[in-house]
Amino acid sequence: MRPLKSTPAHKTDRMAELVCSNSLKSESEGTAPWLLKEELRRLDSLAMRSAQTTRVPGGHALTVDRELFAEEITKAILGHPNIEVRREEIAAIPEDGIVIIASGPLTSDALAEDIARLTGSERLFFYDSISPIVDADSIDMSVAFRASRYGKSLDGTDDYVNCPMNREQYDRFIDALLEAQTYESKIDESIPYFEACLPIEEICRRGRDTLRFGPMKPVGLDDPRTGRWAYAVVQLRQENARANSYNLVGFQNHLKYAEQARILRMIPGLEKAEFLRYGQIHHNTYINAPALLTSTLQLRPHPNVFFAGQISGVEGYTESIATGLVAGRHAVEFASTGTARPFPRETALGSLCTYISTADTKDYQPANITFDLLPTLDEETRRRLRHDKKARHGEVCRRAIAAMDEHLAVYA
Repeated sequence: MRPLKSTPAHKTDRMAELVCSNSLKSESEGTAPWLLKEELRRLDSLAMRSAQTTRVPGGHALTVDRELFAEEITKAILGHPNIEVRREEIAAIPEDGIVIIASGPLTSDALAEDIARLTGSERLFFYDSISPIVDADSIDMSVAFRASRYGKSLDGTDDYVNCPMNREQYDRFIDALLEAQTYESKIDESIPYFEACLPIEEICRRGRDTLRFGPMKPVGLDDPRTGRWAYAVVQLRQENARANSYNLVGFQNHLKYAEQARILRMIPGLEKAEFLRYGQIHHNTYINAPALLTSTLQLRPHPNVFFAGQISGVEGYTESIATGLVAGRHAVEFASTGTARPFPRETALGSLCTYISTADTKDYQPANITFDLLPTLDEETRRRLRHDKKARHGEVCRRAIAAMDEHLAVYA
């Protein structure tokens, strides 16, 4: 519907616009996020190809230039001979044919109401926040230093800019944060934040040292001026290929803009920071997937309707990409044969879809991909590898990829 109608968070008319982080999470082999991306690559995911093309330094994470990423995907879709793009708001679910609803967490009110009508359930919300971005030239590099945690990065470079704090500076920062003013918005206190994306002021309220064990943890970052770890560290991650802007990692917040500028400039190295974007908060919409969807992402009462992306009950860019590709493949299969076969349970894709279709419907929360969602190893393998967690995870990944390759060979 953009640019004819916008959302509280989007700024452009491009598809695949990333509004929060520019990270698609870990690319370290043997991790659950890596496994999900590896499976998507085997399915020739456009988003994975675009991410690789537009990649920027980000340690072990797959981080992208968000503008180039959106441009690449938009160009591919607009140029595809079998796709017709219509720039208009869809206020009601089409009654005929196969439909994939991938309207995202910022689904318009009109469509959300029609989804509620079709599903017979109320909308579910959780509040999400986005991090501030600063101009690279406004960072004081005589104070800040470049480093990756424990010196680890995929290409051996120091990918992050780090702003170190001593205890006195940290205490002053926490005091200011606890006293800060937030927006006077109509927020229903019964609606939870997503735990993986809490605003810093909410984290701070849970204890003065909570930030030091979260987004401000100093471990593995040697300050070159002292040769030691600081008391706390704020990390900044490169936003684009030009390296002219950086986002404050994990610093999503709901503070008034003037308060953000005042408090965040208390961070050593950011005293003269120029903010290209302030932190924001918005509500995210998702359905109660376990009560509504099958493992092929079809609406149980209406199998011609598929849900994909964050509205389907997943959290994270890669997870949204994954369910989009899954729904698309299943929709093609359903159109061709009248049925859709789920991905193997051993795969990350199959496990993610199993979770959102079978989880407890009470207090349901969207999920990122984790090893907890995948099947546990058999007892003999667990016993053999009981002292080697990395090897256990590696074996789960090996079995998942083997199951995916077999599935693709059969259903190619």
